[in-house]
Amino acid sequence: MFSTKKSVERVLQAYKNEIRRQISKTTSVSNSDAMAPRLDQSVVKPQQNEEAGQPKKLLKLQKYHRYLSTLTPQEMPMATRGLAVSKDQSREFMACFPDIVRDLTETGKHIDVPEASKWLAKLLQYNVPNGKKNRGLATVLAYKMLEKPENLTPENIHLANIMGWCTEMFHTHQLLLNDIMEGTELRRGAPCWYRRADVGLSGINDAVQVQSAMYSTLKKYFSSKPYYKNVLETFNEMLLKSSIGQYLDQSLSKTDKPDLSKFTMGKYEAITKYKSAYYTFQMPVTLALLMTGVDDPETHRQAKTILLEMGEFFQIQDDFLDCFGDPTVTGKNGTDIQDGKCTWLAVVALQRATPSQRVIMEEYYGCPQPEAVAKIKDLYEELQLPHTYSVFEETTYDLLRTQIQQVTRGLPHELFFKILDNIFRRSV
Repeated sequence: MFSTKKSVERVLQAYKNEIRRQISKTTSVSNSDAMAPRLDQSVVKPQQNEEAGQPKKLLKLQKYHRYLSTLTPQEMPMATRGLAVSKDQSREFMACFPDIVRDLTETGKHIDVPEASKWLAKLLQYNVPNGKKNRGLATVLAYKMLEKPENLTPENIHLANIMGWCTEMFHTHQLLLNDIMEGTELRRGAPCWYRRADVGLSGINDAVQVQSAMYSTLKKYFSSKPYYKNVLETFNEMLLKSSIGQYLDQSLSKTDKPDLSKFTMGKYEAITKYKSAYYTFQMPVTLALLMTGVDDPETHRQAKTILLEMGEFFQIQDDFLDCFGDPTVTGKNGTDIQDGKCTWLAVVALQRATPSQRVIMEEYYGCPQPEAVAKIKDLYEELQLPHTYSVFEETTYDLLRTQIQQVTRGLPHELFFKILDNIFRRSV
């Protein structure tokens, strides 16, 4: 049985490697045949066969039967919207947050410095609850699907929601530091916390406060639980992995112009895995497993394998949206090209580029001027990256379905299919 599972995993890995090999090849499909005008270009002629109700500027692949799922507003992936949970679940989750803030600021703590407690409340309320809350809601969702029905008591469900908010505080801690390091202007449609006149670089200390608030909340609600030690180790491990991811990402941005010789698929996958995939996908399910008393290493390994694969695609999807997505739908203006980020698009472009095309990448990638950005987007289209992405999306979806069906150890396939559905926004 075990050897058979290993054989299946070897086959799946070989299949994945073949996908990557094919991606690195230059496609022979002509640009005009592959897609309609880019989202940041005006449409000269209306599409004769445009489907009713679809945006006129929507990127469409003529050789495929559907619009890119990442660009269809009715089917936007998790990269641009919240996790698809019920309104009752969302309300239940939000109802816990004021209690957490009160516990941290109004329960007799630090009564000699009331201004510090007031600042912490402001810090938490401004930064923690205003995003899509994917990680927190995923923690609750996973717990409810993994726990035995007789253990789904109001008390335990409340604890799952508290754990979800701890993952959101973890995420906020990462965002606060990342925004400062990268000089980000806006976060969730509002000025980044450190951009406020009353914050500045003291936002670094505020990030530490959010991290400390997370640990205080964990201690208050879970210190008497048998899984508390493993939960703390999980959060500590994720902090280390995320800091490694930040280091890898920043190491490619230490000069004014990026060193494109370092833009390899191996480097990209390492950054993606450490900076976001571990804590965005693996951590919520790991915490839910621990809360339900599952600490079997093989169970956690199987879940981790699939969730990291999903996390990698999630980031590739986000890279694609940053370049080709409609800001009115995604809620942000992409800056990966201007920032010289090591993205999936940049790596694949460099794999395919001719010597003259590589000169364009060397000259314009990482430049803030709009003309430079347009040059890179034109090159991406010339290299057929939207076409390649569409094929990659379909193939990855099928590969992940196959991997999910191989999961054993009592892990419900439905949980992984639900997460998968939320990424690809398709029927499972």
